[in-house]
Amino acid sequence: MNALAATNRNFRQAARILGLDSKIEKSLLIPFREIKVECTIPKDDGTLVSYVGFRVQHDNARGPMKGGIRYHHEVELDEVNALAQLMTWKTAVANIPYGGAKGGIGCTPKDLSMSELERLTRVFTQKIHDLIGINTDVPAPDMGTNAQTMAWILDEYSKFHGHSPAIVTGKPIDLGGSLGREAATGRGAVYATEALLAEYGKNIKDLTFAIQGFGNVGAWAGKIIHERGGKVIAVSDITGAIKNPNGLDIPALLSHREKTGKLTDFTGGDVMNSDELLTHECDVLIPCALGGVLNRENADHVKANFIIEAANHPTDPDADEILSKKGVVILPDIYANAGGVTVSYFEWVQNIQGFMWDEEKVNAELKKYMTRAFHNLKSMCHSHNCNLRMGAFTLGVNRVARATQLRGWEA
Repeated sequence: MNALAATNRNFRQAARILGLDSKIEKSLLIPFREIKVECTIPKDDGTLVSYVGFRVQHDNARGPMKGGIRYHHEVELDEVNALAQLMTWKTAVANIPYGGAKGGIGCTPKDLSMSELERLTRVFTQKIHDLIGINTDVPAPDMGTNAQTMAWILDEYSKFHGHSPAIVTGKPIDLGGSLGREAATGRGAVYATEALLAEYGKNIKDLTFAIQGFGNVGAWAGKIIHERGGKVIAVSDITGAIKNPNGLDIPALLSHREKTGKLTDFTGGDVMNSDELLTHECDVLIPCALGGVLNRENADHVKANFIIEAANHPTDPDADEILSKKGVVILPDIYANAGGVTVSYFEWVQNIQGFMWDEEKVNAELKKYMTRAFHNLKSMCHSHNCNLRMGAFTLGVNRVARATQLRGWEA
């Protein structure tokens, strides 16, 4: 099942639980706007190449639309639609005043030089600049993009609209980015994990963790778990996977990867098959990479008791069913990885006010938002007798539906 079908299925189930009117249900499902643009650039060798870019703006009932821009060869409209819709529910779960959007360009960033990436980003911005805005739609980094990409968007957008630091989040600190933003998704996932474990009388320092996808999110989550005394016993990224039943020395592993560019050859662990990481023996599994990695083929072999969805849509509905029957507790993505968009909101607030916060304040506010959102989510679980995923979906969908009805858009 593709990401859009799975997201729609979860939404419809939440709408049924909430008893939403069919008209409001339909209006919440239909995106506000879908944008598709051709981005033609000269390559460094002088040849012309064209890439397709997308921006899906899903809903703005609760505030400006918000969502990342990803550069990946598999970017296509259905996926962007699903992720835009997920952002609508995610911002509502976190209770920040945003709607949902998502964008992307179908390209392979590693095959492009820095100057080619800059040209591509600027052309994409030129094509969509009049459809995004500080109070309309605020992009952010995602897979294959970073703070530098946001700096180019900020600069290009500002040529048309004047200096506008709040147009993107996840910017470099020197251009108005927020302290704590780089670590936010991983740190937020750890705060979410702590809130969940507390319900079961458990603590990070007593448990073992496996992290699939050791990029920005996974590396920060691993580092913070390690600092809190948790044992990270297996990690993987695109270069391979490594394990140590006694716990990996995460700072040493990160230092090794920085020097060599890969996880393997690290003396503090043994190489393992990347495919086995998801089914590795551990207490807590944290998928931090692509969607759909947990499916009907491998779900039955998962040995973890808890899954923290730090990636977007890592568990397909078939796997969801299998894992639930096994008693595995899944903390859903629209809550578990909301730390990134929450600190993006803090960055936007700081830019609008022209007053920047110190990192301690950012992290303290993030913990407050993540903890409060968990208790709100659990409250929906109790009210509707449902699992955590439906607790999160009913929480998010209900907030957006109420805002839509109050604004009178359902007529």
